[in-house]
Amino acid sequence: LLIPLFEGAGGGNKIYDNMKKIIISCLLLIAANFAQAQETAEVKKVTYPTGFSEQLNVVYAKVGDWEGKMDLYLPPADKGPTPIVINIHGGGFNKGNKESQTGFNSFFKNGYAVANIAYRLVQVAPAPAAVEDTRCALIYLIKNAKALNIDPNRIVIMGGSAGGHLALMGGLLGNDTKFDGNCPGVKDVKVAAIIDKYGITHVGNWPSSSAKRWLGEKANDQTFVQSVSPLYQVKKNSPPVFIVHGDADPVVPYQQSVDLKKKLDELGIKNKFITVEGGEHGKFPAEKNSEVNKAIIDFLKELGIHK
Repeated sequence: LLIPLFEGAGGGNKIYDNMKKIIISCLLLIAANFAQAQETAEVKKVTYPTGFSEQLNVVYAKVGDWEGKMDLYLPPADKGPTPIVINIHGGGFNKGNKESQTGFNSFFKNGYAVANIAYRLVQVAPAPAAVEDTRCALIYLIKNAKALNIDPNRIVIMGGSAGGHLALMGGLLGNDTKFDGNCPGVKDVKVAAIIDKYGITHVGNWPSSSAKRWLGEKANDQTFVQSVSPLYQVKKNSPPVFIVHGDADPVVPYQQSVDLKKKLDELGIKNKFITVEGGEHGKFPAEKNSEVNKAIIDFLKELGIHK
């Protein structure tokens, strides 16, 4: 309503144009913030069996003003120390949240606890922040295993897409502590198995603007890129890995998982690789999702993580 008042005054056109630009910029900013809020507002309620308990937004690490939080779903304590699955959401390191994650029923039915974690997105900090947070979450669970009634020898780490990448990094690093500066104090950091769903295995070969954004000023530092790429963390004593990937994935190339499978085989690491024919990025037919979920549980049972 104020804009027309400037039109007839000396220099009014210039003032009018400037005011118009400011208002348009404000409107665009409001629209962008609204879109971002809509994108990250997805919240799903996790349902769990009778006897289980939940601990929401447990702080596992603090970095400056940022708090790393996890949601815990714990089986009844009278059954003794239980296996646990650490779940890591995807989103290209720039979106997504733990509140969007559900689908843990097959684990609950087999007596697993679940730790559903958040981590720093690139808007908060670039690489290797998300890897550091994943490691801190793992280390927190190892440190607090007795209090949480979980078995530190039966920790499974799982994620999809960027979460698959972080699951691989968290598990494959083992006792390599280069990203553990925010959470020192545990000598033996290990997982019993890794579940990688169409994860990024070589960040430098991931044809996405999200890769360069996450790597930031170190995007051209090949040594650093390899240090945050799971393909280069595989060792002869690495834990078993379950991989699933659709061969029509337009986001994370199927070849990324093929390359990981080859490396695991070369070093004699137990693994299982399921290819979803025609499968896109996490978009599998319902019957295929059921098949994959069963295969994951069977794989973990073969490893003796549950009976």
